[in-house]
Amino acid sequence: MRAKESIITVLDFETTGSVPGWPDQPWQIGMVTLNHGQLDLENTFESLLYIPDRPFNPAAPGNHRLLKKELACAPGLTGLWPELEHRVSEHPLAAHNIGTEKKFLRKLAPLHTLGPWIDTLKLARMVWPELPSHNLGFLLKHLRLKGKTDTLCPGRSEHDAFYDAVGCALLLQHLLDLPGWDRLEIHQLAGAVPREYHRLRSK
Repeated sequence: MRAKESIITVLDFETTGSVPGWPDQPWQIGMVTLNHGQLDLENTFESLLYIPDRPFNPAAPGNHRLLKKELACAPGLTGLWPELEHRVSEHPLAAHNIGTEKKFLRKLAPLHTLGPWIDTLKLARMVWPELPSHNLGFLLKHLRLKGKTDTLCPGRSEHDAFYDAVGCALLLQHLLDLPGWDRLEIHQLAGAVPREYHRLRSK
C-alpha cells in the first residue's frame, strides 16, 4: 500500500538510559497518527510510565528530574497495553531512529509481529546525505518545521516524547510531500538504505 494512503502510527519513547546494574527503561511514551499523509492530532496517546526509585544515566535527556513523584505513581507500560495494542499492531510504525522503540515494543509484546517500521532517520540520511547532523532537533530547524511543532506542542520541547512524536510525524509528512514520494509504498520506505550517506561517512 502507498504510504500516502495509509494510517501510520508515529511514536517516541524517552528512557532512563543505561546504568550499570539497571536496565534501560522507558519513562514516557508519545504517539500520534499520520493519516493519508496528514498529521491527525485527534488520534494521539501519551503517558508518563512507572519508574521505581532508581538512577538515570546522567546523560539521559528530558525533564525526568522534575517528575520523580509523577513517575513513581505512573502506569506501567504493560498496564497500558490495552490502549496501545490497536495502535501498534494494526498499522505501520514510524520513529526517528527506530532501535529504541522496536526494543521496548518487542519486549512488551514478544508474540506480536509489529511493523513494518519506517525510520525517518534513515530517510533523512538518504534524502540529505550532506547535512552535518540528522538528529530530529536539527532536522526540524533545518526544514523550518520547529515552529509548527512548537505551536502544536505548547509548553513542550525536544526530548519530550509527545513533542518528538509530533516532530517525527511532521518530518515524515514533509518527506511524503516531496516530488514522487506520493507514489512510494510502505515497504519501500521501510527498506530504505542511505547508501550515499554511508559513502560520505566512510571518507
